Amino acid sequence: MGGVDVVNGVVGAVLGMLFAVLFQQPLQDGWYRLRTRSARAVRSLRQREESGPAWRTFSLGPLHTSALIVEGDGESPISSRSVYIQVLDQKIELPADMSGWRAEIEAECARVQSEGGTPLWNGPRYAVESLDVSRTALDERPEVHLRLRPTDYYTFLAAQQLDRRLPDGTTPRSRYIDPDDPLRAPAFLHCSFAVNIAVVTADDMLVVSRRSDRVRMAPGVWNSSVNEGLSRHIDSSGRSAPDLHAVARRGMREELAIEPGEYGLELLAFVLDLDKRHWSAHFYAKLEHLTCEGLQSRMSRGVADRWEHQTIDYVPFRPASVIKYLLRTDRIHRWAPLAPALFHLALVHVYSRTSVERAAAQVVRRMA
Repeated sequence: MGGVDVVNGVVGAVLGMLFAVLFQQPLQDGWYRLRTRSARAVRSLRQREESGPAWRTFSLGPLHTSALIVEGDGESPISSRSVYIQVLDQKIELPADMSGWRAEIEAECARVQSEGGTPLWNGPRYAVESLDVSRTALDERPEVHLRLRPTDYYTFLAAQQLDRRLPDGTTPRSRYIDPDDPLRAPAFLHCSFAVNIAVVTADDMLVVSRRSDRVRMAPGVWNSSVNEGLSRHIDSSGRSAPDLHAVARRGMREELAIEPGEYGLELLAFVLDLDKRHWSAHFYAKLEHLTCEGLQSRMSRGVADRWEHQTIDYVPFRPASVIKYLLRTDRIHRWAPLAPALFHLALVHVYSRTSVERAAAQVVRRMA
């Protein structure tokens, strides 16, 4: 009997090996294919048709802003010769049920002045009637047509009350802004146009500013180190239209004490903050010889608009470093809406979109 058991054992082992060779791998392959098809079938059941707006505001991983990039991708700068600006004669007028808001601001400023305080200066500004983009026929370069109308700071402050109730219970936001057509809004809601500049020192440090608590608009938030609004009084001589590059150079001088011959300047994009309805021309400036230490030393000897800055950070201007900085827990909810898009476009301009997108994906993945 012992011999029979041995023989049976050997035969069983041989048959088992033969079965494994002939059938086990095909069965495993078949089971893998069945599981894969089942998983795909389950995923397909969950999928539905989706529809969304073609225009989406700037986001980067967990960072979401209200900045809509209307024209410009960072890689190809926009020539100053391709920007056409027209100033219309008719001054902005608020609707009748909002004009009282401006009167309130004017009265309050008069009261402050009468009591010896410092009132808000009602500076002459521009409102954006329209911004249209086209392409040249041969090389498809962008052409930007910007139409401006005169306004003032009090009108701007009144129009900023987008969520204040009107007599009929609506708000300026709900009455005048179509969420499905975000670029269209009456000019009195677009009483702000500024230039924002991503400034990089000669030793490749990005200059980032925290706005002073003393400024009226967006105090204490982190922003570009140069943010300069268009002024009818300063930026237009006679009846001529303002030049955006000249406004940028004025901002560099007033906010960082840097003269025009010390840097290169390129226009990257036109961007609209959909929440506050602020327009911006986004620029990139590379300092030619002034390093981070040199800039700090320069500013220690006096800056015209020093009071606008509370803190200045210097960030290594590399994709991973800047993206990590943008997503820091103490920064991510404290950005001015237009700033993250500005810094991202500047990175793309210097390093290419592919490199920046790859670095962003790696940073976001590590944070998850």
